[in-house]
Amino acid sequence: MAQLPDYNNSVSDELNSLTSAGTLQMDGAQMAVAGKLDHVLAQLRERVPARKASALGWLFAKKSRRSDQGIHGLYVYGSVGRGKTMLMDMFFAKATVKRKRRCHFHEFMADVHGRIHAHRQKLKAGETKQADPVPPVAAQLFAEAELLCFDEFSVTDIADAMILGRLFTELFSLGCVLVATSNVAPDDLYRDGLNRSLFLPFLVLLKQYVDITSLDSPIDYRMEKHASLPVYLSPLGGQAEIAMQAAWRQVTNGVKGAPDEILRKGRSIHVPCVAGRTARFSFADLCEKPLGAADYLEIAARYDVVFVEGVPMLGPEKRNQTKRFINLVDAFYDKSVRIFVTAAAQPDALLTERHGIEGFEFDRTISRLFEMRSPDYLALHHEKRDAG
Repeated sequence: MAQLPDYNNSVSDELNSLTSAGTLQMDGAQMAVAGKLDHVLAQLRERVPARKASALGWLFAKKSRRSDQGIHGLYVYGSVGRGKTMLMDMFFAKATVKRKRRCHFHEFMADVHGRIHAHRQKLKAGETKQADPVPPVAAQLFAEAELLCFDEFSVTDIADAMILGRLFTELFSLGCVLVATSNVAPDDLYRDGLNRSLFLPFLVLLKQYVDITSLDSPIDYRMEKHASLPVYLSPLGGQAEIAMQAAWRQVTNGVKGAPDEILRKGRSIHVPCVAGRTARFSFADLCEKPLGAADYLEIAARYDVVFVEGVPMLGPEKRNQTKRFINLVDAFYDKSVRIFVTAAAQPDALLTERHGIEGFEFDRTISRLFEMRSPDYLALHHEKRDAG
């Protein structure tokens, strides 16, 4: 690999700074991957900015194919908890490309299928004569992002598997650069899937445009970091806030968080702060809005760790909020989500009046909140995530 130019803002520099500050341990495997990400960053910084693709770019596909295919992306795979998402977040923040997108793979594919459906509706209505939706959809996607970053690349759906080859043939030929993390090597993607032979050309294409590397650190940093952290803090106040902020920095490796939106059935769930697979909410965000069990399960599917701040005393005037809090804890418990909580009191003292079915249900909530603080639950959390 050519010598990397002396950029001050590289993934390697940030890792070294965090290591020097004592925030991270020195990890040779992470540093090796950081160097490869920095190589991609250097090439992106040197590339002439791409002309914005038009929505009709497919009409001129043969003329507009980009010739600078020398920029290979990167596919990083390895066991969970080794720092892949942290490195991806660092890389994405430092990429100077204006048109870039970072998302989970399944979110991206849901967007793709939605665009394909919209194109077919236009064809049916006579608003376009282009029968094949893939080239115009690819042009739309490239117009919005010439750098795609996927966290948790995992192909499980036959509809996704069948379209990936054609879609990325278009995207790569336009000049799109892909950087992805995954728990599995490329050759294990969609293993044993229906009609997998039709998926194999995508793997050939992927290896042509993306370098493959493993992150095989022997340390599961998630398990190591969380084991000693206080996860339920009461009462509310300055000390709890300071401890919560320290826990957030440690769990996220100091990666800067950003707001996000979960699109769900024509509406959105606002997530105030996200860093990788960790999200941060207030009690009001989760329990004072009209959210239900299905919404909490959607949050649990997206995030491994959730911070919930400012749980108040739950009196009769907060009956709806109490029911939502019960549903929230049930959903996170069922999905083995790791939670960090600041609350006005310990779980067995939160409910100010006990009566009827709510009192009975809150007894279950109390039990689960205590269990979710235990080492056994933490071990189960990692076991289920690793299996997934």
